[in-house]
Amino acid sequence: MTSQEKLELVLAAADELKAAQIETLDVRAKTSLADYFVLCTGNSDRHVQAIADKIEEQLSLRKQKPLRREGERTGWVLHDYGDVVVHVMRDEQRQFYDLESLWANAQPDPNLV
Repeated sequence: MTSQEKLELVLAAADELKAAQIETLDVRAKTSLADYFVLCTGNSDRHVQAIADKIEEQLSLRKQKPLRREGERTGWVLHDYGDVVVHVMRDEQRQFYDLESLWANAQPDPNLV
């Protein structure tokens, strides 16, 4: 499965569970960690967990399991699918860590281009 196909499944699953502020960060030129980071917001810890569970369910139907899971029931769940990393966060965590600005200001890595 390509990173683009994974990305589309993640976005559809997040949208299906009414995640807010769904953002895709293309980080291919900035890091070798992943091709895309997906950030989305849930309005409660339960909503965050439900969104993360739905994404995992949809990808597992295509035989894609996360390499790593972190943050269950903390207001910020991270699922690492290798080339797509998913961050499902409550609004407070999202504003505090501001990953969008962090990665927007990161310089491209000349070794990746």
